[in-house]
Amino acid sequence: MATIEEVARAAGVSTATVSRALREQSGVSERTRQRVRTVAEELDYSISRSASGLATGRTRRIGVLVPYVSRWFFGQVLAGAEEVLRSAGYDLMLYVVGDREGRERFFRELPVRRSVDAVLVLTLSLREREADRLRELGVPLGFVGGRMDGFNSVWIDDYGGGMLAVRHLLNQGHRDIALIHGGAPDSLNLPAPHERCTAFRDAMAEYGVPVRESWLCTGDFSVSGGRRAMNRILADELRPTAVFAMSDEMAFGALHALRDHKLSVPREMVIVGFDGHEMAECSGLSTVVQPVHEEGAAAARLLLEQLEQGGAETRDVVLPTELVVRSSTTGHDSM
Repeated sequence: MATIEEVARAAGVSTATVSRALREQSGVSERTRQRVRTVAEELDYSISRSASGLATGRTRRIGVLVPYVSRWFFGQVLAGAEEVLRSAGYDLMLYVVGDREGRERFFRELPVRRSVDAVLVLTLSLREREADRLRELGVPLGFVGGRMDGFNSVWIDDYGGGMLAVRHLLNQGHRDIALIHGGAPDSLNLPAPHERCTAFRDAMAEYGVPVRESWLCTGDFSVSGGRRAMNRILADELRPTAVFAMSDEMAFGALHALRDHKLSVPREMVIVGFDGHEMAECSGLSTVVQPVHEEGAAAARLLLEQLEQGGAETRDVVLPTELVVRSSTTGHDSM
């Protein structure tokens, strides 16, 4: 790759003029700017991001705070955000705080200070002192999975989506309904599990149906966890006729367990998930679909708008959910 000195010699200008022309700064005629661009392209030259940052005060990096990276949901949100930010010339710096120690260390040391232009938080319900630490950075802030004061926020109605799922089962006549929940540690304080659990209990109460506590099992938002949870439910002295799994991945694990026990879905057990995983359709899984990729993309766009406008005003975006009914709750057997 060519150097800035080589571009300057070829274009017949100084290195300072090359720098100003390629950064779209003033003091360069349009004719000269175009000549510099043409030469830079011919020589395959581009200004480094670090050098550009020194001139503009921007790092061209966005810090992303996430509890997990191996789960489908978080991967999809990250993909949506990265696609938008990359096209705008930004890189992502990922900070994983999936345990109490990691989370406490992050907010104590705040490694994003002076190293990013904005911070995006994925589905962590921040404690007030944690939110204050981020606000002190003085950079645009984004939040996916709920609403936070001082943050650009993107979320779905997790409570309403949970009600959709459980009412679907209740309206089919089921009264013996189990719940496979996330069981996230308190240190993570994730908002979605709480909202969906509350929806389950409220929907059951709405129909006058008691909740059997032994049918409420944690699945750790994973396929293997969903399988273990379903096995625990099936080991109870009474067997439910329906299951609400709070994520599609846990629902996939539950389907595996039902297959292990040679139980037919939906004849002997029905199951509904939540998320809209790409494998839900081929698995015949009824699920509450949320626009996961778009959640990340929308949050990224809000951050870019605030960076470009330079103001402190934040915006909120609520995205829709939809119940998609497939064979795991109605029609032909899905297994």
